[in-house]
Amino acid sequence: MNREVIFARTLEDVKKKAKEQGNCISRKQLEEAFAELGLETDQLALVEDYLEKHKIGIGEPVKPEDYLTGEEIRYLDNYLEEIKGLEEVTEGEREAITLSAMAGDKQAQARLAEIYLPEVVQIAKLYGGQGVYLEDLIGEGNVAVAAGVTMLGCLEHPEEARGMLGKMIMDAMEEHISDSLAEAGSNQKIADKVNQVAEQAKELAQLLQRKVTARELAQETELTEEHILEAIRMSGNRIEDIAGGDA
Repeated sequence: MNREVIFARTLEDVKKKAKEQGNCISRKQLEEAFAELGLETDQLALVEDYLEKHKIGIGEPVKPEDYLTGEEIRYLDNYLEEIKGLEEVTEGEREAITLSAMAGDKQAQARLAEIYLPEVVQIAKLYGGQGVYLEDLIGEGNVAVAAGVTMLGCLEHPEEARGMLGKMIMDAMEEHISDSLAEAGSNQKIADKVNQVAEQAKELAQLLQRKVTARELAQETELTEEHILEAIRMSGNRIEDIAGGDA
């Protein structure tokens, strides 16, 4: 197998393992994971830098205050204060509630979702600092749990519920991050297109001492009229140096 492919897969395995351990991996685990590739000390140091930039601690977890914004920390403190009053349960009580939820008891399902609120917070903290609001991550996690507790009937043993719900929470947060990044990328492309047309329209308008039409702009630049009209539409007809209409 190609060395680069092995490296990429190993890195993903390490990130996954770290997520399972609270966004932390020991130096020994890291060295063992890359032992097959025989990385030099400086190469392993680059891997550590990469992991730290992705909020993965080496030896100990990265502190949330190191990557969460002040607003997110305040929200987190307030949210934790709100749910602090929830009645704690023993492992035995949790198992009994889970069994009832598996049997379709609506009250038990609602109680189990409530029990998972603090765990959703802990998982959300692992995904913080990736360009999405912590509040949104917690919201996505809570929605996933609310749906998940109604699906436990497929399980044979109550201890399987924690793994199933944990995976649903993480999947929901990862999907939200992926969708948000994709949307941000799309928005940037739109902004770039609008700015390009606006700049060229401004230059031509200054030259002609009046607003220009999309057709004139297409004739005087390398932009196509279709490209210009799309940019006008995307801007909500707010490119001030282009006259209204497509003539």
